[in-house]
Amino acid sequence: MWQGDRRVFFRWLFLSLPGKGYIVSKQNTIHLSIGGMSCAGCVATVEAALQKTSGVQAASVNFAEHSAEVSGDVDANALIKVVEAAGYEAAELKGTDEEAQEKEAAELSYYRELLKKAAVAAAVGAPLFLMGLFGAMPGLIGMGRLFWLVVAALSLFVLVYSGGRFFTGAWKSFKNHNANMDTLIALGTGTAWFFSMLITLFPAMVPVQAQHVYFEAAVIIIALINFGSALEMRARGKTSEAIKRLIGLRPKTARAVRNGEEIDVPIEQVGLDEILRVRPGEKIAVDGIIIEGHSSVDESMLTGEPMPVEKQAGDEVVGGTLNKSGSFLFRATRIGKDTALARIIEMVRQAQNSKPAIGRLVDKIASVFVPVVLIIAVITFMAWFNFGPEPKAAYVLVATMTVLIIACPCALGLATPISIMVGVGKAAEYGVLIRNGEALQRAGQLTTVVLDKTGTVTQGAPAVTAIIPASAWGEDELLQHAASLEAVSEHPLAEAVVAAAKQRELPLTAVDDFQAIPGHGVSGLLAGKTILFGNRKLMQDQQIPLDALAKRAAELARLGQTPMFVALDHQLVGLIAVADPVKSDSKAAIERLHQAGLRVVMLTGDNRATAEAVAAQVNVDEVMAEVLPQDKSNKVAELQQRGEVVGMVGDGINDAPALARADVGFAIGSGTDVAIESAGITLMRGSLHGVADAIAVSKATLRNIKQNLFGAFIYNSLGIPVAAGILFPLTGMLLNPMIAGAAMAMSSVTVVSNANRLRLFKPGEAR
Repeated sequence: MWQGDRRVFFRWLFLSLPGKGYIVSKQNTIHLSIGGMSCAGCVATVEAALQKTSGVQAASVNFAEHSAEVSGDVDANALIKVVEAAGYEAAELKGTDEEAQEKEAAELSYYRELLKKAAVAAAVGAPLFLMGLFGAMPGLIGMGRLFWLVVAALSLFVLVYSGGRFFTGAWKSFKNHNANMDTLIALGTGTAWFFSMLITLFPAMVPVQAQHVYFEAAVIIIALINFGSALEMRARGKTSEAIKRLIGLRPKTARAVRNGEEIDVPIEQVGLDEILRVRPGEKIAVDGIIIEGHSSVDESMLTGEPMPVEKQAGDEVVGGTLNKSGSFLFRATRIGKDTALARIIEMVRQAQNSKPAIGRLVDKIASVFVPVVLIIAVITFMAWFNFGPEPKAAYVLVATMTVLIIACPCALGLATPISIMVGVGKAAEYGVLIRNGEALQRAGQLTTVVLDKTGTVTQGAPAVTAIIPASAWGEDELLQHAASLEAVSEHPLAEAVVAAAKQRELPLTAVDDFQAIPGHGVSGLLAGKTILFGNRKLMQDQQIPLDALAKRAAELARLGQTPMFVALDHQLVGLIAVADPVKSDSKAAIERLHQAGLRVVMLTGDNRATAEAVAAQVNVDEVMAEVLPQDKSNKVAELQQRGEVVGMVGDGINDAPALARADVGFAIGSGTDVAIESAGITLMRGSLHGVADAIAVSKATLRNIKQNLFGAFIYNSLGIPVAAGILFPLTGMLLNPMIAGAAMAMSSVTVVSNANRLRLFKPGEAR
């Protein structure tokens, strides 16, 4: 679909990697794994601590991945100390295969540990719950007191073993003058156990009707929260599939040619300029240039295109792509973190860690949410203590504990990052690299898409579009004569004619007395005959009648093509039309944009006749022609002033200001590195279907985020008042703390599961 752009694309890909182009920032970027975070309030605490660190330019914490990305002139060890001082754990992530495997193993171990802790707590709590359900609980005197003392010891063991992390986290937060989810759980379950212990030891201190213990509630809450965390972790792990798949594309070994022998070496030992052999069915180890042999290579991991690409000497190959057939030697030009695959992994990871505006708003809300809940809990306590019925102590404890438990903002903290991670990964599957969460969010809000013409709607290179003989000549003979004459010309249109002849495998004849006539065409002697090839003016100057093809030439010009006449010995023998052809799928892609409710504008510096001709072929809504490069960004600004949310699609250096000015810039991957640096979204293949895919993924992701936020906010907004007892005057019932614990745990699982639905999303491509 974009064969003409493929080499340009890989040239960009190589130039834009570290040390060559504009893509990689010179500032240091450090990835950290963060331990001990339990809610969105923790995210705000860790982010604030990192951002206050000297030398840090930007810091973003991803609650879903329990990771942080920090950029600036700063040392990793200094950042780790800052995080630890804030009460959390940290370690540097370097993105190696071994590290990814270790992280996966650690997560699996922690998942099993959570299940084990949940099982231990359930083993203690379930029998107590069933005894209470069937009224088999003993009293608080005689042997009954001994029973409850044993239960108190067992439940204390559960709080320490299964719930110790909550109390540790709450204490760390307290020391750092913060409050988080751990604070709420520790206060709720700790208060329940302490109150129950007092009742067990000193039952006479409260009225008989208040002599009720809550050991089973504290224990079962711990069991439910641990179980919910385990389910959440399992579901959350699926969101990183995009990164895992990309990392999985890295081959472990390479076949190096050393001292005349081919030997298998670990990928880490491959050096620059080393000669490597690739056999059929093998993955290409690193980026390089073929020096011997030919093959077809599956590059779908880069472009999303399923068809293999033919490769021969001089062509670039990219590490991680799959050699389908044939064997070849290539010279390594990029290794390690400098390879295209490593760079793509880094771009996806950065986008997954970034926050759109909606995510930053949620973080701000979550950072004050826990303190507000604590205030509500105090108000609940005071209200029941002063106005509640007897037994006041029991009602005070149940209502206050339930408020603390049900208010944990886990789901709130997960709502945005979990969807961003899945959405960015899904886009990458379709060859769309989203650089940040802001671009992902804005892409779904676009109302107008502006398309550059050359290289975006069209292929970006002249090609022969029509060969029309005027006599008994055939097309091949006419093209052969024209190409023989143009073979020594350096004009771009000449290259198109010669390329067409080579494609048809036509032999070229030597030309004598070649002469270029500026603004007109070329002339020469071919087998002793004078041959002319050029525009209408050249033919008129040579007094060659054009009547036979004049009408056809006018039709081609009206379609935006450039007709060039061929004359032999002052007789017209035909015409050849050259144009920048429209990409085969541009019309279908633009139709998808229309179906999505978007207005499509074509912006070009070309003359209006050519622009209108191209526009008619692809059915755009508006044409802005003859626009100077420096004025393109002004045209985007004009659309924005009309109230449009504008996406700009381009591939050239002259598009960079417009890409930067637009609400979302889409850079065609076959374009220049400057254009790509100015854009928020890069389309790895040269098809406009990528724009429609990106917008579809963006809308699906935004819809998913809103569903998550609605669920989280509704859950907390309705749950807290009910837990505080707002329905008690009407129904005479309070929410059971155990039900609150189960609901809190399940809300997080629900959010993560809903986000994972995005993994099944498929943008509809009308190819």
